[in-house]
Amino acid sequence: MFEGNVKIKDLKEEIGLLVKSYRKRDKLSRKELAEQLNVSRITIQNLESGMNFTIDTLLKVLQHFDAMVALNDFIIEKRKENDEVESLY
Repeated sequence: MFEGNVKIKDLKEEIGLLVKSYRKRDKLSRKELAEQLNVSRITIQNLESGMNFTIDTLLKVLQHFDAMVALNDFIIEKRKENDEVESLY
């Protein structure tokens, strides 16, 4: 994985590779996935290429591939970690 600071560009590329791996695992073309999500093929292509994409598009894809629970659990865990830190104020 990455050491030190992760750049936004690098993370977007990793997200794209993850989405592509889910799509290929399920033997879907970009066009088929786009149709199932009611987005354009270009939207899927951009996401997989790490190009600009919206959080809504990403969440649609994660929901489609049943990956929302893992993301939600991660977010809740991180929020709870922060809630446990004592405030200095």
